[in-house]
Amino acid sequence: MEARLTDISKPLLETLNGRRQAVPPLWLMRQAGRYLPEYRELRATKGGFLELVNDPRAAAEVTVQPLRRFGFDGAILFSDILVIPQALGQKLWFVTGEGPRLAPVMENAGMIDRLDYDPAVLAPVIETVRTVAAMLDDDTTFLGFAGSPWTVATYMIAGQGSREQAAARLLAYSDTGAMQALIERIETATLDYCSRQIAAGVEAVQLFDSWAGSLSPAQFESWVIAPNARIIAALRDRHPGVPLIGFPKGAGGRLAAYARETGADAIGLDETVDPHWADGVLPDGLPVQGNLDPLALVAGGAVLRGAVKRIFAAFPERPHVFNLGHGIRQETPIAHVDALVEQVRGVA
Repeated sequence: MEARLTDISKPLLETLNGRRQAVPPLWLMRQAGRYLPEYRELRATKGGFLELVNDPRAAAEVTVQPLRRFGFDGAILFSDILVIPQALGQKLWFVTGEGPRLAPVMENAGMIDRLDYDPAVLAPVIETVRTVAAMLDDDTTFLGFAGSPWTVATYMIAGQGSREQAAARLLAYSDTGAMQALIERIETATLDYCSRQIAAGVEAVQLFDSWAGSLSPAQFESWVIAPNARIIAALRDRHPGVPLIGFPKGAGGRLAAYARETGADAIGLDETVDPHWADGVLPDGLPVQGNLDPLALVAGGAVLRGAVKRIFAAFPERPHVFNLGHGIRQETPIAHVDALVEQVRGVA
């Protein structure tokens, strides 16, 4: 893939399509959220996170809030990866200060067999997509997203987030058939969900595999690469030309295999990846995204400036979307985001 230098109206979309920009496009994972005072104010009026997600007008407002403040090149849909388990029949709620909860837990084949995908549960999110698509200007790329099957499965099996994803890993070892059945159900729902997002107006889709790094090499092949490859192939058949970003957090030395075998149009790099190494092992011209440490953004100042320069230096020719290595943290000062935008726009 040849990286061509261009300067046109949708720099993020063009970069994802393999055309390098003179000024790299910029957006931040979790850019719509709790570090913003306007988000906290709106959430307080709605009563909670899920209430926001399921209110299309409010969710659309949250989606565009960071664009008004910072002028990012991309808007990412305000939702959550766990709407898929909800659509499959699990109850979803959030505990203040602790995170999501799902019930009943998918601890065996019998529980998994009872799952039944209901796309109507996702209707509010699809309406949010339509609302946002009508609000964006001609320069901004609209990104949709979903959780990749392995990451979503870890929550469904444990009933909550977990540090080592031990319950999901153990199920994958002890009952491969049950894990495969769960992955296939998530995969089917995710394909439909992403396809509906695209039909409603998103211009690119990111697949988040936030817990990919917890797996052994053989499990990584089975539960990360294989399902993501199937989703990407199916979406490409349904929606040719729509860029698909793969983000396998913690993939480490398996990153190049992920890129080759999934067929993703762009690869997200987490903060643990050496960008110079990534530039050397990934296919020539494949767009990359990332990989500023979110804590460097919290620290700000010389730490932030140096980190940004090092990332820029790693990709002198490759199409690059500037982003964080994971989601922006709640304690991030607004002034530090302003400084980041100024530095990136000034090409470091």
